[in-house]
Amino acid sequence: MAIATASSLGIHLGGKPLFSDVSFKLEARDRMTLSGRNGAGKSTLLRILAGELSPDSGALTIGKGRRVALHDQRPPRDIEMTLGEYVYSGRVEMLETEAELERLERRMSEGDGEEATLAAYAEAQQRLELAGGYRWRDEVQAVLNGLGFLPEQSERSLATFSGGELTRASLARALATRPDLLLLDEPTNHLDIPSLEWLESYLTGLEAAIVLVAHDRWFLEAVGTSVLELEAGRARFFSGPWHAWRKEQAAREIALGKAIERQEAEIARMEKFVERFRYKATKARQAQSKLKAIDRVKREAAIRDPRDQTKLRFSFKPPERPGRFVLKMEGARIEVPGRILIDDASLRVERGEHVVLVGPNGAGKTTLIDTISGLRPPAAGKFSLGHNVKLGYLSQHADTAAGDGTVLEAAQRETGLTGQKVRDLLGGFLFSGTDVDKRLADISGGEQRRLSLAILVASGANLLILDEPTNHLDIESREALEDALLEYEGAVVLVSHDRALLEAVGTRTLVCEGGRLENHLSGWAEYQRDRDEREAAARDAAAAVGGSRGNGRGKPRAKGPSKNAIRDVGRIEERIERAEADLRAVEDELADPSAWSSPGRTKRATAKHEEAKRAVEELYEELERAEAKVAEASA
Repeated sequence: MAIATASSLGIHLGGKPLFSDVSFKLEARDRMTLSGRNGAGKSTLLRILAGELSPDSGALTIGKGRRVALHDQRPPRDIEMTLGEYVYSGRVEMLETEAELERLERRMSEGDGEEATLAAYAEAQQRLELAGGYRWRDEVQAVLNGLGFLPEQSERSLATFSGGELTRASLARALATRPDLLLLDEPTNHLDIPSLEWLESYLTGLEAAIVLVAHDRWFLEAVGTSVLELEAGRARFFSGPWHAWRKEQAAREIALGKAIERQEAEIARMEKFVERFRYKATKARQAQSKLKAIDRVKREAAIRDPRDQTKLRFSFKPPERPGRFVLKMEGARIEVPGRILIDDASLRVERGEHVVLVGPNGAGKTTLIDTISGLRPPAAGKFSLGHNVKLGYLSQHADTAAGDGTVLEAAQRETGLTGQKVRDLLGGFLFSGTDVDKRLADISGGEQRRLSLAILVASGANLLILDEPTNHLDIESREALEDALLEYEGAVVLVSHDRALLEAVGTRTLVCEGGRLENHLSGWAEYQRDRDEREAAARDAAAAVGGSRGNGRGKPRAKGPSKNAIRDVGRIEERIERAEADLRAVEDELADPSAWSSPGRTKRATAKHEEAKRAVEELYEELERAEAKVAEASA
């Protein structure tokens, strides 16, 4: 039975339609991502699903007894609560059941042996056990740990936490609720990479239906099973992973003869993205299949629309040539009052080299960045910039564009440009018309970030130090930054939690962890794959030692999948080959422009394509379950 069903939902804001005719159905383990520009209605749709807003048209049905939880960017209301009280309050029914059991136990200890009392105690005990028993608190603590909170922090008042920590606390409470329908608005904000990976694993293991909004491309690809696209007030549902939707969207534009070059570049970007993402073994087969799914729809068309100027597009001008090494650090100690963050750190960055810096929150990445940016000296050791180095620094707080005045005045002040030149610069970063007259105090986080990028681009720097540059940027703007950095001829030191950006830009990975700065001569994904393999090997070795001790013999007991299980995998793979052949045949038909020549034909073509894709998707899900059984039997 469906957890949630939306039928022709529509809503008006300010007397104007925001969206209409939005329909979808969510079952257990469906993880639908929402796509659309800012203002398209993504957060509004989440609030409708949460019951906080009522639609102006259509109907929303939530299954009887189904629990719904929403995480958004609003901080907790009662900051006098402790972190533990706030997060545990998401399981109010468990707290009430425990209180009832304690009350009944007191009555029974005082001699109340009435049948009604015993029956009430048995009923409450059953409710507790069905909901996870007394270990539910351990489950909640595991969520807190996964999101980076230490056990001792549970006793601290919410008032003592930062804004980012409060956002993580809100996410922890939503997860701890154990909802049937989980609604997540930007859940990746303020998470470091270990927490992001934990969250991905947690969400993909839930039986709940999930609807989420995020700008983290790696996260969307890892978690999502479908996409609901909100555009121009309309909705389009796509069953499949995020990158496949992006490729289909571009292929759809090609089929309609729109901006061919840009759409072909979009398809090429998704192919590269999947190549980088493919190191995740659980996604490899699905990614390879999806790479083929749109290829046959690519074609040339005579009609070309002008490029969409509402998207951020920019490039750095060629910088002056510095010496061979743009920065050197030897035997440096990085510390804050009362704590050494990094000790005996050495680093050299050559001109034109793109280096990424990763590590858990609190490991010292930002303090190290401040050091190599010249904002603070190392506590010990040496640091120097190279010959003819011009450094450009973008902080994670975008304070390069802070101060008084307007956007235009700030750009003039920071770049030295005047007249049409400064207006042209700002126009390239989506500040047009009266936007340049906005007061700095009134602009959004995304606008602040775009202004800071504009100032950085105009700086002529040949060494860029970037600390979380994608903060407040949407996916299109992140990809524009990625493109600009890939073409940039100067050196880059990049700190980011955006793993797609890390992998696209970096050629060397620095890891800040455990008080050390380690150098890895590879991009981020290869470093991460090697690390995952080392950790898996260590776990296997520990399990083998434990197994040999447990059975009292030198060899673990032999295990293996059944022949029937192996044959099932083979049969499903054969069915997948046939389904993919059918899908290719449909896509060959859709390559003919006549298939899209009228609304009726477009609707039929889309339905036929969706059905063929759904057949492939369902078979891959069946294959994953069959392979999981084989893997489990082999373990």
